[in-house]
Amino acid sequence: MSKDLPLEGSVAIVSGGLGDIGRAIARELARRGADVAVGDVVEAERTEALRSELEAMGRRMRYDRVDVADFAAVAAWIAATEADLGVPDLIVPNAAIVTQADSRTIAPEQWSRELRVNLDGAFHLAQAATARLLAHGRPGRVVFLGSWAAHAPHPFIVAYCTAKAGLRMLCRCMAAELAPYGILVNEVAPGYVDAGLSAQIFRAEPHRRARAERTVPTGSLISSEEVANQVAYLCDPANRQMTGSVLLMDGGLSLLSAVGRDDE
Repeated sequence: MSKDLPLEGSVAIVSGGLGDIGRAIARELARRGADVAVGDVVEAERTEALRSELEAMGRRMRYDRVDVADFAAVAAWIAATEADLGVPDLIVPNAAIVTQADSRTIAPEQWSRELRVNLDGAFHLAQAATARLLAHGRPGRVVFLGSWAAHAPHPFIVAYCTAKAGLRMLCRCMAAELAPYGILVNEVAPGYVDAGLSAQIFRAEPHRRARAERTVPTGSLISSEEVANQVAYLCDPANRQMTGSVLLMDGGLSLLSAVGRDDE
């Protein structure tokens, strides 16, 4: 392992790896030396650009089409990754969906699907992957992709907020349980990211983007690359003590009052 490639010899596994943030995470972990297993629900043909980028860095990449809400599919993905690249020791549950609806209007099936992907799916990947680390007696890192919405009410995305709040407690519980085995578990909690799920909302309702930029105390939205850098920081072997923590990167949004429908 070199100073320039601190993650050399590691295998990262990233769910939702073909979204904006997932791609950025895969690139950054590969840039730091890790081979990368990417999972998503889209056709394999859409991986070619990312695969070319990672292979140009000298890294190996594997892609599997997998629905993280299905535990058996997640377990099969991890087994295939282990056989192909090695035991994943950098585990990044990133897959997520969002439904724009409040508690009065969200349909039961929307609520259920969102919690199954955003919370159950994150648990499935973290549980199954850390079980393999424990079986091999190896240390590792789990970095959940959370959100400042875990603690700041957003009435129009109620299922998303609820799932991310549950994810935060899952992070803390797993961190306490796995710390004695050298497996550190943390959360990166972005604010307004100009990509991914936030970008979907900005595209659907363009006025929200300008309002978001005015609202953020730092005056700017977060890029996918900035999120990826924080994930990589928590994956770095030099991080030996930080576990059960939330790395909050919201530009100061949490210093303000709760978000209402007219403030987002």
